[in-house]
Amino acid sequence: MESLNIFIKSIFIDNMVFAYFFGMCSYIAVSKSVKTANGLGLAVIFVMAMTVPLNWLLNEYILKPGALQWLSESLGGIDLSFLSFIIFIAVIASFVQLVEMVVEKFAPGLYNQLGIFLPLIAVNCAIMGASLFMQERAYPDLGQATAFGVGSGIGWWLAIVMMAAIREKIEYSQIPAPLRGPGIAFIITGLMGIAFMSFLGIQL
Repeated sequence: MESLNIFIKSIFIDNMVFAYFFGMCSYIAVSKSVKTANGLGLAVIFVMAMTVPLNWLLNEYILKPGALQWLSESLGGIDLSFLSFIIFIAVIASFVQLVEMVVEKFAPGLYNQLGIFLPLIAVNCAIMGASLFMQERAYPDLGQATAFGVGSGIGWWLAIVMMAAIREKIEYSQIPAPLRGPGIAFIITGLMGIAFMSFLGIQL
């Protein structure tokens, strides 16, 4: 039940875009087309769903203070938490490379549309943020960490697809010249963030 609560909260309440404004660079740049935004969003879901649980295992059994005690009692005092950033980034970059290869092989059109933003998933702060939040919140088991990773990915996908749909609709609207492009996108994002605050009333 707790895993379900974490899953729902990570989509609607702790949404990476609307609650923390993480991953804004690719969110703004790629949200011009629903098709492209959907492709990138699905890639982000996959990377988060894979990396957050794996990083949880690495944190629990290698990185956090006393994590190596399962190997030997003499290693119980070792603290490798200072390696968290580099280890998490290496795991994320590995899965991003896998996604890039698969997309290039099976969806070359989408690969060309995403361009530089596909490999830049590796430095998407929403993905890194999910692993760091997982570490900070100290989820007690792999199931909860996985629920958080998948939910965070779905939340980011939902945000970028919604934004792309709105931007497609307003493409032919009479928007003041200074607000066209990223300007109106940031205003819409702020309004959507306020709208998502209504989910704070959900009792889980």
